[in-house]
Amino acid sequence: MSGIDAVIGDYTGLQRTVLEYGRVVENLVDAAKEPGFGVDGWAPLGDLVAVDEFVRVGNFKEVMNWQEYISFLTNWAASAEWGCSFKRISQVGEVVFLELEERSKVGTFESVVNSMSVYEFTADGRIRHIDVYLQMELPSPELLAGYDGVEIAQ
Repeated sequence: MSGIDAVIGDYTGLQRTVLEYGRVVENLVDAAKEPGFGVDGWAPLGDLVAVDEFVRVGNFKEVMNWQEYISFLTNWAASAEWGCSFKRISQVGEVVFLELEERSKVGTFESVVNSMSVYEFTADGRIRHIDVYLQMELPSPELLAGYDGVEIAQ
């Protein structure tokens, strides 16, 4: 498996946008540890997103709009390490499916998960909806503590 940087040059269009999204997230997770980093730091990611209609359905079926999502990312990224390896990307119409192996560490909790994210686009090529699906070990209570205040579907 390769990192996104090793494969991004092989793709164009919506698939490239999805890979760029992953690359930007990886870079900003590192930048989020710098003093003064806040929700405005996610602006490069916002350039790829239809922020007024964006919806992300996450790991635990939590639903977030853009402002909720970048707030969540800001809190998470300040103490997280995250990286990924590329597995596969496919496209059907205006929908792109990205499979990654994701590695993360928050405090003493480390995980490696297989993920598939489904990206839906607006007519002008901006991401408007993401659904995240994971194959993972059962998370520890300390990982779930990072979701305090986030409504998780039952």
